[in-house]
Amino acid sequence: MNLGLTLKSPKGLLMVNISRQYSRGSIGFFVPSSPPLDPEKVKELQRFVTLSKRLLVMTGAGISTESGIPDYRSEKVGLYARTKQKPIQHGDFLRSAPIRQRYWARNFVGWPRFSSLQPNPAHWALSNWERLGKLYWLVTQNVDALHTKAGSQRLTELHGCMHRVLCLNCGAQIPRGVLQERFEALNPTWSAEAHGLAPDGDVFLTEEQVQSFQVPSCARCGGPLKPDVVFFGDTVNPDRVDFVRRRVKEADSLLVVGSSLQVYSGYRFILTAREKQLPIAILNIGPTRSDDLACLKLDSPCGELLPLIDPH
Repeated sequence: MNLGLTLKSPKGLLMVNISRQYSRGSIGFFVPSSPPLDPEKVKELQRFVTLSKRLLVMTGAGISTESGIPDYRSEKVGLYARTKQKPIQHGDFLRSAPIRQRYWARNFVGWPRFSSLQPNPAHWALSNWERLGKLYWLVTQNVDALHTKAGSQRLTELHGCMHRVLCLNCGAQIPRGVLQERFEALNPTWSAEAHGLAPDGDVFLTEEQVQSFQVPSCARCGGPLKPDVVFFGDTVNPDRVDFVRRRVKEADSLLVVGSSLQVYSGYRFILTAREKQLPIAILNIGPTRSDDLACLKLDSPCGELLPLIDPH
C-alpha cells in the first residue's frame, strides 16, 4: 500500500493530500479475501432474519473496512498484520503528556480523511432494517460514527465515538471538529508527512515530527483532552454494559456483523445470549471467538451480503 498524507497548516489553513493510488484502492485493501457468496448460506441468513422478531445486531470493525477503515486483526490486511504499531493504551495516555502529544499529532493529521468517510451498503442496510421495524437494537464496537451517519437511532456505541472529545478533569464535551480548529490555530506552521493509517483514524509519525506539535487544553478548566472512546486497557462504563445486557435479554436473536469477538467487551454479550438460549448468527470473514456458539456462520463481505436480505 502506498499511502502518503502530507499535512501543512500555513496561517491556520489545513491542507491534506492523499495519494491517488490509496484513494482508488483503500476499500479493497482493507477487506480480507473471502470465498464467493454461497446462495444456500444467503438463504439461511434470510431465514434467520425472517424468523427474528426482536433482532439485536452487534457490529465490529469488519463492517467498516468497506468504507476504507482498516481493522486490527484481519489476516494479511489488519493493522497487526501490516505493521508493528500498537494501539494507544489508556494508562499511557493518562500518565504521559508526551504520549498525549504524539497521539494528538497523529490524530490531527488523520482526522480530515477519517471524518469524511461515509457509510457503506452494510450500514445502510441495518439502518433500513431499523426503519422497517426488523432491527430491535444495534450495538457497535466501532468509534467511527458511520452507523449514525447512516441514520441508525436505536444504537449504543459501546466504545464511544471519535467525533466527540471530553476533558479528563471536568468532563466537558466538544465536537472533534471544534478541536481540529484549535489545533490549526495553535500550529499555524507545523507540517508532517505520514505513511499508513490506523483503525481509529490516526496515522504514523516519527518522534521528531511530533516534538513541536502544540496540544490545547480544555477551554473550561485547562485539563487534558481525550477522545470520547474506550482506549485499550480501559473498561466500558458499567451502566452502558448493563443497558446493552438488558437489550440482549429482551431480544429473541443476535446477529454479529464484522467482529472476531476477541475483545471481551463485546464477547460478554454473546455469553449473555447463550445463557438466554438465543439463536446466534455470525457474519465475519475469518474465525471468531464464538463460532462454536453460532447456529450460522458466514464468511462474506458485510456490504455484499446484508443488502441481499429482505428485512420483511
